[in-house]
Amino acid sequence: MTSTSPNSQFDEFSSEFEDIELDADLIQGFDDADRDGDQLDLADRHALRRVQGLSTELADVTEVEYRQLRLERVVLIGVWTDGTSEEADNSLLELQRLAETAGALVLDGFTQRRDRPDPATYVGSGKAKELRDVIVAEGADTLICDGELTPSQLSKLEEVVKVKVIDRTALILDIFAQHAKSREGKAQVELAQMSYMLPRLRGWGQSMSRQAGGRAGAGGVGIGGRGPGETKIETDRRRIRAKMAKLRREIAAMGTARTTQRNERRRNAVASVAIVGYTNAGKSSLLNRLTGAGVLVENALFATLDPTVRRAATPDGRDFTLTDTVGFVRHLPHQLVEAFRSTLEEISDADLILHVVDGSDAEPEAQLVAVRTVLGEIGARNIPEIVVVNKADAADPYVLERLVRREPTAVVVSARTGRGIDGLLAAISADLPRPDVEVEVLLPYDRGGLVSRVHQHGDVLAEEHTETGTRLRARVGEALAAELAPFAAAG
Repeated sequence: MTSTSPNSQFDEFSSEFEDIELDADLIQGFDDADRDGDQLDLADRHALRRVQGLSTELADVTEVEYRQLRLERVVLIGVWTDGTSEEADNSLLELQRLAETAGALVLDGFTQRRDRPDPATYVGSGKAKELRDVIVAEGADTLICDGELTPSQLSKLEEVVKVKVIDRTALILDIFAQHAKSREGKAQVELAQMSYMLPRLRGWGQSMSRQAGGRAGAGGVGIGGRGPGETKIETDRRRIRAKMAKLRREIAAMGTARTTQRNERRRNAVASVAIVGYTNAGKSSLLNRLTGAGVLVENALFATLDPTVRRAATPDGRDFTLTDTVGFVRHLPHQLVEAFRSTLEEISDADLILHVVDGSDAEPEAQLVAVRTVLGEIGARNIPEIVVVNKADAADPYVLERLVRREPTAVVVSARTGRGIDGLLAAISADLPRPDVEVEVLLPYDRGGLVSRVHQHGDVLAEEHTETGTRLRARVGEALAAELAPFAAAG
């Protein structure tokens, strides 16, 4: 038997330790090189992810199994069930843009033609094994699926490919978590993440199925191996539900101020216009062009999450508010629609919708369908709509002509160059609701504020300055008509 000196053992250990440190340095360098500098301020997002280790004894419910998405080197897979091959390719290209927005390096992408996704592994066992070979060859650490996977599909696919599997919904939730800045936006994203995470909560090993409580024997297990009480996974789920209930209360409270502002605008008969559209269609650029709002404009998906309200005026001097809202996308996760419902009320309460579509996109008609689907979910489908075909400076003229023929309310603009903005303002002026209560009043000269409000919020039909005051005949809203009633002029 050969003896080993303490010094040689120490040398061996030191060599292994150096190797470990080298690997850590390489990993750190990879993280720093591949992360977008604009996305490093994510301390709040990190709090929503699972901490290191396998313990399920939670100090904070947000540590549970919503795994930290360090999407570094990814492979994409989509199941093509209907439509054309071009549509399937475009969907995967959009998934690529989503992955890159989240900070990923996309190595490869595939689509598979099936009648329906495989109920076990989403792509089928044979395709899953092929994907495993590609992942090994490319050195990928994540597989992203272009669809929402069930908990069992997620688990079984991971068993085959041996790397982390993320579906489209988790990817979009992660992007929202990166971009949320306001307190309300962060709470809404956290609620959506927990709603997604709850049915997918998984544990590690036998510990998650053990029950606590009762008489504990050796090893902390009751008589017969299990005692009465909750399992650890049940405890975690209960804590998540409690946290979700708390978040809903907080979001409702934070929405009160916006409701008050909407009611005040309604009382003053200020018309409301909501800007909606596909993500990165140019909504914030259009808001800036119409109002000079100075809102952040970024060539990225979901750059805007928090609604921005600004005042504007029609060419004939009528005031209205413009609200920039969160962008939509194909198959927008229903968890997000539900969580952002209080924010989306800005759309459902609007008098007019400006539906912005990217005229330079490969499938602008698909954008229109995706956005209108979400509008239907929030009860805003019947609000008058102007289709604003944006990015005319970069679009194919034949595509613009096709969209104008298809959409009778379409207005072609370029928010970047200003082309078509005057025509858009004229269309807004024509489509905004007109005051419908006709009044004839004699306002004393010391009530100049009321005269100004009639000009600002109503349609003045006739005006005359007399010895005792200003005589007006105008159409105004009901609230303003009630304030003017004491000054009704005699016939």
